[in-house]
Amino acid sequence: MSEISALPSNIVEWLKGREELSEIKFLTEFPAIKKAVPLKNTTVAVGIESMEIVDSFTENDEGVLVENEYCRQAKIKLRLSIHAPYSSGGEACHDAFTDIIDCLTFASGLDILTSGCEGIVSDRDTDAFVLSAWATVNASLCPATSSSLDFPSFISKELLCGSHINDANIHLSEEQQTFLNTPFVTGSYLGTGTSARSVSLGFKPSVVIVLGYDLPMIYYDSAASKYYAMAAVGLPKGGTIGIEVTSTGFKAKSSESVTARNCSPLLNEAGTTYYYIAFR
Repeated sequence: MSEISALPSNIVEWLKGREELSEIKFLTEFPAIKKAVPLKNTTVAVGIESMEIVDSFTENDEGVLVENEYCRQAKIKLRLSIHAPYSSGGEACHDAFTDIIDCLTFASGLDILTSGCEGIVSDRDTDAFVLSAWATVNASLCPATSSSLDFPSFISKELLCGSHINDANIHLSEEQQTFLNTPFVTGSYLGTGTSARSVSLGFKPSVVIVLGYDLPMIYYDSAASKYYAMAAVGLPKGGTIGIEVTSTGFKAKSSESVTARNCSPLLNEAGTTYYYIAFR
């Protein structure tokens, strides 16, 4: 059990190395060394409050739990005695507790099962506020395979803080977020009278619909005995007459030379306002 007894000192040394905890003084026992009174810095003592050791079991290929002959499971309850100067206020105790638990849970290899704290009390001996807190650690004791204490975490810290966040299968990319937030855009353009004009959307639409403002979808010119399309639907692989989807938007056309069943597109008539809706 020498490895277990060394756990508090190992944790203290690890906490001392965390930059975000540099303002906190860590000890394995409070008060462990000569100190200034009143207390000037937040000080945390780490110790073991209790432990529970039970048999360890592993599930075999048939789904049956088999006892590990040389291994045990241990639940170790760490005690954190957090002392903050009166000048810092009791809030400093809770801030220190939160920062420490965050580091142990998300940055260390410890498997933190539970954590908590009691009420803040006043210690006249050190002129400090004191918060008694705790954290329960899961540990595997396998002396037959290793002389060191193994503290496996059920959740990989790399999985939690790195690859989990970057997993495209469970997290949305920036493009996917944009799609959900703005699945379509609307706008308008004023016809210039040329045979074609490009409208930039900043993306390649999956569907784009163009309509002439306050106009019918089909216009019949009796003098020319010809129909004109004043509206159109475009898709990446085609669409109705007069519209073409591009990599950055779409192209609207007005051309007598383009005809389908005696109908020509009129999607860029000079002075005519056209409205569009484009889906990502």
